[in-house]
Amino acid sequence: MDLELENKVVVVTGASKGIGLAITQAFAAEGARVVAGARTVDSLKSLDRVLPVAVDLASPEGPGRLVQRALDEHGRIDVLVNNVGGVRIRLGGLLATSDEEFQWALQMNFFSALRATRAAITAMLPKGGGTIVNVASVNAFFQPDAGTIDYGAAKAALVNLTKTLSQEFGPKGIRINDVSPGPVETDLWLGENGVAHTVARAMGTDADTAKKKVLESIGGLATGRMTKPEEVATLVVMLASNRTANVTGSNFVIDGGLIKTT
Repeated sequence: MDLELENKVVVVTGASKGIGLAITQAFAAEGARVVAGARTVDSLKSLDRVLPVAVDLASPEGPGRLVQRALDEHGRIDVLVNNVGGVRIRLGGLLATSDEEFQWALQMNFFSALRATRAAITAMLPKGGGTIVNVASVNAFFQPDAGTIDYGAAKAALVNLTKTLSQEFGPKGIRINDVSPGPVETDLWLGENGVAHTVARAMGTDADTAKKKVLESIGGLATGRMTKPEEVATLVVMLASNRTANVTGSNFVIDGGLIKTT
């Protein structure tokens, strides 16, 4: 199927690894021109049809700088993917999580997307429209414990923002949707400071054992495995395509069957 993304200008935040890198590669494979932003861009430099931009997306001016770079280079923006984010596991729950830690989670997972979205919509409106896909999380609505208390609150704000903006800008040709992954094979789960290693250190066990116990404790995965970054990227690219031109304000879950309710 032709997704009609040839030569579309796509901005991806948090593009240098994990889900963001998979999204960048997927758009490039579809013939899009990708402006890929991240703190470090070594992993992006050898990719065809990709312009790497080193930028601090947690800073107030960072998202706007990335969008402006796309405008300077290509003169327009067709698609924005807000992927940048981060989580720090809060094993102590609410009483051990400070205001500053909540602020960090909101800056990384909400305000970075808000600022990029504001800048992108400003550029999209004179062109008659565009598409935005936000990478949220099942933790926006699924909280089996307090380990992601601040991250979940920030992602919930992002999902709410998506719904609001889909109503405000839908009549002006701009579509906005969310993709909410469950456990994915990225640093968030498998990295040195990810879920598995953090819980392993607290339990005094190895990361593989900790990962298994965490997944069992939250209900298990019907498919028996975690999601691959490339699978999330496939869903993002589909939502960015005009093949889904009447889809907006929706949240698509990709979680291996983690969520058991409708």
